[in-house]
Amino acid sequence: MLAAVVSVSVMAQVPGLEPEQDWDLNGYLKYMATATFPDGQSSSLDHLVHQRFNFEYRFNSDVRFNVGMRNRLLFGDTAETPGFGQLVGFDPGYMDLSTNWLDKRGVVGTTQLDRLYLTWQHQDWQLQTGRFRVNWGMTTLWNPNDIFNSYSIYDFDYEERSGSDAVMISRKLGFASTVDVVYSPSQDSELESYAGRYMFNRQGWDMQLLVGKSGLDDVIGAGFAGDIQGAGIRGEVSWFDPVRDGWQGESLESSSVASVEADYSFGGKHNWMTRGAILHISNPKEPLNALLFLNLPLTARTLSFTKLSWYADAGFDISSLSRMTFSATYYDDGSFFIGANNTYSLADDWQMLTVIQRFDGSSDSLFGQTANTQLFWQMRWSF
Repeated sequence: MLAAVVSVSVMAQVPGLEPEQDWDLNGYLKYMATATFPDGQSSSLDHLVHQRFNFEYRFNSDVRFNVGMRNRLLFGDTAETPGFGQLVGFDPGYMDLSTNWLDKRGVVGTTQLDRLYLTWQHQDWQLQTGRFRVNWGMTTLWNPNDIFNSYSIYDFDYEERSGSDAVMISRKLGFASTVDVVYSPSQDSELESYAGRYMFNRQGWDMQLLVGKSGLDDVIGAGFAGDIQGAGIRGEVSWFDPVRDGWQGESLESSSVASVEADYSFGGKHNWMTRGAILHISNPKEPLNALLFLNLPLTARTLSFTKLSWYADAGFDISSLSRMTFSATYYDDGSFFIGANNTYSLADDWQMLTVIQRFDGSSDSLFGQTANTQLFWQMRWSF
């Protein structure tokens, strides 16, 4: 009997054999300074304190509850712009889970629940409801198939990405084969979204087909991801067909959106990696200005403002603690972006990020009309 008790006691101390707790809590605290240098205008300086909680509670092996909350304090020159607080606190979801608890004298404090969902999973079935990320993208940059959660490729500070208010039912059909059905309501019933996706694998290639409705469009799409001679190859295409002729005084037309990208890792001492992508939109919609394009939520239909867009980047390790990446984007209206970023690991839980970005172009291009250089410095502590 004594031997049995000792055995149980020893097993309880062995990593991986200890009873798992019912909940997990993690997150981070970040500070970021942003200096903006517009051509021909005075520079500006902005500050952001960004704190996040991720909480999960497991009721049993089948049911869990997740909450993700981000708290931000923004202050500086840009925060003094009229309407800035309203832009920061905008919540496009069915549920308004954002609130500005401070908005005066160039200081904006805001809190958002961007994850709030319940998951039930049993054998091959899964049900999720609430606010969560529906990630249907197969490419890593522009995602025409990501009809529920599109994002800007320039938003490096929000790595979790936004979520959708939705209900999703999934069923595994076999090896790498799944069917998903998603319904996302809207306060305006005409803007509700729903779609189904079938994902499968053929000869080592992941593929997917989707059909449904995204806001004011009926949509059908397909995507693939695989490997050719060590290079990762991915692509997506979606066709958007309006359910009505116009909306809020603007005419609506059909459009196709397609993206293809490739990456290759050279390995070696410095772990060189390159990536390139091209995006085609048959009927792009030009935004009012570059500020709105870079800050307002995008959709899978409005990933760019020109018919063709190109992207390329290259990254390498300076040391085991530091990595450098250079990137560039070109739009066929003459706009272009070039950037560089460096990540440096100060300790296990501390990381420093430095980013420089340049938006420019021909005088009549979208970026060229408001050409500017931005410098970011960020410090992050994770827990």
